[in-house]
Amino acid sequence: MTSVAASESAARTDGTTDGTTAGADAARRGELAAFLRSRRERISPEQAGLPRTARRRTPGLRREEVATLAAVGVTWYTWLEQGRAINVSPGVLDAIVRALQMDPTERAHAFALAGTPDPHAETAHPAVTATTLRTMRKLAPYPAAVKNARYDILAANSAYADVFGDPEELAPEHRNSLWLMATSARWRTQFVERDAMLPVIVAKFRQAMAEHVAEPAWKARLDGLLAESAEFRALWELHDVAPMAPHVKRYLHPDPDIGMLRLEHRHLWLSPDSGGHRLVAYVPVDEETEERLEKLAARRGTPAG
Repeated sequence: MTSVAASESAARTDGTTDGTTAGADAARRGELAAFLRSRRERISPEQAGLPRTARRRTPGLRREEVATLAAVGVTWYTWLEQGRAINVSPGVLDAIVRALQMDPTERAHAFALAGTPDPHAETAHPAVTATTLRTMRKLAPYPAAVKNARYDILAANSAYADVFGDPEELAPEHRNSLWLMATSARWRTQFVERDAMLPVIVAKFRQAMAEHVAEPAWKARLDGLLAESAEFRALWELHDVAPMAPHVKRYLHPDPDIGMLRLEHRHLWLSPDSGGHRLVAYVPVDEETEERLEKLAARRGTPAG
């Protein structure tokens, strides 16, 4: 936790904002302070893995206990709960949120009040709900996956695994369509138009990143791709952008008994505030592909629909 402690800042804001902005910032700081206090007071020392002392004058955890759990200074954390005008970095707030054992909705609320991007928004956002997962699974024998705006594969059904490979067999940081398109030998050989597809998906990624350029998760994904793929670096330098749109892809399945699959991508956006999360269905464009997907499902023993 030393990196979190090192990033802690007790610096005051410079006070140069106008009255309207200053008033809004003060109101938001007050809401964040009250929210943090309420979350602190509901957690017992036992829940936080701390011993309970004989005499406690306040419910829940003490401020110094939260500061210790989050590896921040007691004075700084006290100022935060007092609504003072101090800087709150994403990493420090992440540590506090974890110490206070917030659920995904509470976490999103805390980061919104702080006005800072969530460095782990992809794991915190409650977009992959049980209903979404049931819908995704019911699409079999059509491949389907839940993705976010960065092309991270958050969940996939059995048909997706049969056609494109099982994301669960990959390291978590590699469960990403753009990463696989740029680096996977399997995707390079089996996506028939792969060389034409990669520039398009890079352009779409740049278009989507415009709203997230300062967010750690986006920067980490970009930095990883730039370091791993010279092909990606060259395409990124072009500064091309492209919108999201339905399209047909040809995929040559590694099993010769299955062969060519022609699939159209269809996007179901999960909600206006889902951060770009979408359910992507790969729909056959001809009867031959439909029959081949059904053959794959029969082999696995997966019921259709």
